[in-house]
Amino acid sequence: MLSLLPALILFAIVSSGTPGPNNLMLMSSGLNFGVRRTLPHFWGVDLGFALMTLLVGLGLAEIFVRAPVLLVILKWLGAAYLVWLAWKIARSGPLKSGDTRAKPLTFLQAAAFQWVNPKAWIMAITACATYTDPNRYTLSVLLIAAVFAVVTAPCSGAWVAFGAALQRWLSQPRNRAIFNYTMAALLIASLYPVFQE
Repeated sequence: MLSLLPALILFAIVSSGTPGPNNLMLMSSGLNFGVRRTLPHFWGVDLGFALMTLLVGLGLAEIFVRAPVLLVILKWLGAAYLVWLAWKIARSGPLKSGDTRAKPLTFLQAAAFQWVNPKAWIMAITACATYTDPNRYTLSVLLIAAVFAVVTAPCSGAWVAFGAALQRWLSQPRNRAIFNYTMAALLIASLYPVFQE
C-alpha cells in the first residue's frame, strides 16, 4: 500500500493543481473577495472533496453502477450549475465599498458542489480505482482521502492567492471585465468531457 503513496501524491498534486471548476471559482473568489472571505469556500472544496473521495471509495460508486441514470442526471445538474456560475462570474463587476450583496460560496455550498463537479467525480473514482490495495481496501481509501485533504490545500490555496494578487491589476474595469469573461469561458470549457458524452 505504501509503495503506491508517491504515485498517489503525484496524482493528487497534478489533479488538484490543474485548472478545473474548483480552482477557477477559487481564483475568481480570491480576486473578488480576497483571501480571508474566500476561506470558507476554500475549506469547503478541500474537506468536501476528501469526504466525497472517502464515500465514493467506500461504496457510493456502486449506486451509480446499479442506477447509471442517476450519474447522468447528476452530471447534467452539475453542468447546468457551472453554466449559471460562469454567467455570474462573467457579469460580476468590482465590489463597491460596503457592498454586501455579493458573497463568496460558503463552506457547505463549496462542499456540496463537489457532488456535481464532473472533475471531482473523475478524480475520486480514478484515485480509488488506481491506488487502493485490495488486501487493505478500507485503509487504502482512508489514506487516499487523507492525501487529497493535505495536497488539495496548498494547490487550491495557490489559486486563491493568485486571484487575490490580481486585485490591483484588475482594479481597471476593462481588465476586470476581460478576466471575468475569460474565467467564465474557461469554466464552460471545463465542461467539455460532459458535453462529449
